[in-house]
Amino acid sequence: MPDKAEMERAAAEPFGVYVHWPFCLSKCPYCDFNSHVSARIDHARWRAALKTELAHFHALAPERTVSSIFFGGGTPSLMEPETVAAVIDEIHRLWPWRNQVEISLEANPTSVEAEKFAAFREAGVNRVSLGIQALNDRDLAFLGRTHDAAQAREAIAVARDNFERMSFDLIYARPEQTVAAWKAELKEALVLAADHISLYQLTIEPETPFFARHAKGEIVLPEDENQAALYEATQEVLDAAGMPAYEVSNHARAGAECRHNLIYWRYHDYAGVGPGAHSRLRGNSPNGSLVTRAIHTRRAPAIWLDRVEKTGSGIAASEEVDRAGRLTEMLMMGLRLAEGIDRARLEAEAGRDLESLFGRPLLADLEEAGYIEPIGDRLAATLEGRQRLNAVIAALTARLPELA
Repeated sequence: MPDKAEMERAAAEPFGVYVHWPFCLSKCPYCDFNSHVSARIDHARWRAALKTELAHFHALAPERTVSSIFFGGGTPSLMEPETVAAVIDEIHRLWPWRNQVEISLEANPTSVEAEKFAAFREAGVNRVSLGIQALNDRDLAFLGRTHDAAQAREAIAVARDNFERMSFDLIYARPEQTVAAWKAELKEALVLAADHISLYQLTIEPETPFFARHAKGEIVLPEDENQAALYEATQEVLDAAGMPAYEVSNHARAGAECRHNLIYWRYHDYAGVGPGAHSRLRGNSPNGSLVTRAIHTRRAPAIWLDRVEKTGSGIAASEEVDRAGRLTEMLMMGLRLAEGIDRARLEAEAGRDLESLFGRPLLADLEEAGYIEPIGDRLAATLEGRQRLNAVIAALTARLPELA
């Protein structure tokens, strides 16, 4: 039989709902997200399908209380406000809500209109995240963005006029970018920002136009040493402004962290609807035990839409995550956070203490190297450790398969 206390704890923890809108005006050359360009979209049909799949996920996780909703993509600001309102209303109908539910929506500057933002606010959205990416026209053109720097600044102003909480993204480690230029751009960004900003290092992802150009030598990224210097400059400027990194790529003033993303990083449950969305849900297995399931939906929008209309969901796969998998995911997500992972929760998941799980010599070596903090009630990576997070996680997870 499942552990009643564990089931009650799962139900009491924060729970998020992610809604994926897969459409964009154009495909950025660095982007490997599940996004598509479509000339015609039947908004009424998509609105109905999203509501249908939400009902399916409610049946999988009925005893949850919603803490946050996140409209991601793609470009969710291309959605009709009526669709956003209908989805929010359906989530509210299906699940009880905690007080002050955070409802975020991603937007691109080219799809920002004051009237539409007012309509999103009326629909229930209370936080927006803008894909700015750069504050100069040369780099925006390189990144394949369809807006210019003036539109970016105007979009930020419109967002701040309409929403109390807002964030925007910038990409750094661009070709030929210097530390001095990046610091100047960050200082301008801080003047424009409200209380949250996301700063991502440019990476070359397979199956993107940038990947092919990089392979041909047409795109040359800064050397590793320069990338490290850019990262360190980021921390220096944002720390001084009172917006330290609470996660590898995300900075916020105290209390302004993205609550929805914290659900992922703290390894709580979430449901994802729409093409290519992912979920992590705890529930009963056929034999009555409590299990965590990894669920993802079909990526192709037309196929997802067809499956939802015919079967009630677009789920492509649903697999049980074993103990080693859960611990690996907890480490991969939680060590991204400056706060790290609660020791008691990690040990409860492992069924043993950290020293016997990872080996005291390994923990001592990582601490001596300056990659993890001295272990008290949390396991946390240092700033240097978060710069080398893949290596730190690889070292920690090397023995986990034996726990499967």
